Amino acid sequence: MSTIRIVLMIIFLLSLYFMIKSEGAILWVGIAIISVVVFLILINRHMKLTQVMQMNKALADINQNEHDYLDGSSIPFQNGKEHTLPKHAYTYDLDIFGPHSLFHRLNRTATYVGSRKLAHLLSHRLSNEEIKEQQKAIQEVSNKLEWRHEILALAKTGEDSQSTYETLMDWTKTEVKLHSSIMKIISYLFPILTVIALISYVTVGGDIPRLSFAFLFLINLGILGQHFKQIKNEILGESQINKSIQKYSRLLYKLESESFESPKLKKLQQRLYSKSESASHHIANLSRLFQQMDSVHNPMGAIIFNGMSLYHVHTLRKLQEWKSVNASKIEDWMEVIGELEAINSLSNFAYNNPKYVFPQLNNEEQIIFKDLGHPMLADTIRICNDVAFEDQKFIILTGSNMSGKSTFLRSLGINMVLANTGAPVCATSASIHPLDIYVSMRLSDSLTDNESYFFAEVKRLKEVMDVADRNLTFILLDEILRGTNSDDKRQGTVEVIKKLISKNVIGAIATHDLKVCDTTNEYPTQLVNKNFEVEIQDGELVFDYKLRDGVCKNKSATYIMKKMEII
Repeated sequence: MSTIRIVLMIIFLLSLYFMIKSEGAILWVGIAIISVVVFLILINRHMKLTQVMQMNKALADINQNEHDYLDGSSIPFQNGKEHTLPKHAYTYDLDIFGPHSLFHRLNRTATYVGSRKLAHLLSHRLSNEEIKEQQKAIQEVSNKLEWRHEILALAKTGEDSQSTYETLMDWTKTEVKLHSSIMKIISYLFPILTVIALISYVTVGGDIPRLSFAFLFLINLGILGQHFKQIKNEILGESQINKSIQKYSRLLYKLESESFESPKLKKLQQRLYSKSESASHHIANLSRLFQQMDSVHNPMGAIIFNGMSLYHVHTLRKLQEWKSVNASKIEDWMEVIGELEAINSLSNFAYNNPKYVFPQLNNEEQIIFKDLGHPMLADTIRICNDVAFEDQKFIILTGSNMSGKSTFLRSLGINMVLANTGAPVCATSASIHPLDIYVSMRLSDSLTDNESYFFAEVKRLKEVMDVADRNLTFILLDEILRGTNSDDKRQGTVEVIKKLISKNVIGAIATHDLKVCDTTNEYPTQLVNKNFEVEIQDGELVFDYKLRDGVCKNKSATYIMKKMEII
């Protein structure tokens, strides 16, 4: 097709040459018109075939990537490290973003707005009503396997980046300069006179029609020159942006044309209709206008089409009119695409894990998981445990090194994060009171802030206390106050626990100091001791990673050091 189009362009130029050389050559006019029409038809056909090829390649990549992920050979998705916030309430501590993170495993987005929306979902809690609507949407979309794949394939058919998105958003905020009434009249009058002069020259001949045509042709180019700066300002500067806009249009159409039952998906569809026209229709028109405007960079085409018809001046006027009516809606339409891709990612997660459950919600300040596991561990090695925060809302967790305390805390935290997004959780049943989450598990010295590890930890605990003052909060703490001596650490840990339970929080704290567990004797209705135990069998340490009641009895550190002949 590309070769045929080149041949047609040569035929068109030759026909123009012979038309000018031989006066009254109607045959050459006809050949020129036919070559242009066929050329335009082939462009349209070529674009459609290219889209089909891109879709098929994207679908093949999607299935291969999913296969590689499910068999454990790789995680071929964007890991979201750009969303990492070390001082966030929980995302840094729970490995929500970055390599091998929760985002890395969930992410099936291919647009900047989709990645941003999924990251926002994983770092903010939805309201109870929003969680219920999200659960229904995820359940419905998880069953639309081919539709989900087509959504992702469409999103992958063009490159997308933050700069692309921001360039488009900046364009929507620039000033709209509509043509005056006089300019509209001129833009139609002069092309009409030019065509009349050309027809007269072709049919009658003579110097007057020929000179009139040449004069009007040059005037039209002069009018183009007056608008050229404005045209350049309106063109977004790179063809890749227009490809992204075409992709957005196809994504929106895919959402608009699907039938849904869940209220949230219906609401997303409703946001895409303005009067009688859909968002996909408007965005497709915008893409077409940008494509037409971008052809001004073709010198030969720009001279011919503008000299005859002021093609780009008319396109500029249509683009400005489109902008004045629709520019303010683009950001919301992009947000809908982001929501769609985020739901698609969570639905893929639900489909890949059919044994996971959507938690029931309660307003009784209870969090109950049966067979809770870490969703980022393979099924073959995952150990699950029952845990309930009912009468006693805070757990003091003990256990030797490597016994599973930190993994258990992360299992709690990550599943609460999933529940807050409306996604299923790694459990056989769950009932939760959705809560804001605050975690202190991973801190470090900060040379840039000139603060020690201990001071960083104290600041973190102050944040925890402040949050607990405002709202009922789910809190996870792992071996706090590591930056001080043992007596100070024990006393400080006990006081922190007492302060937390006075604020009606729900959560758990892991500690190696068994004397901290004595605090439950003072507050038996609020605190409970749980532990992970280790056994020595045939001279080897054996961890079963099962959660037990009470305080840990066995120790592993001394045994390991003796076995390795350190002591």
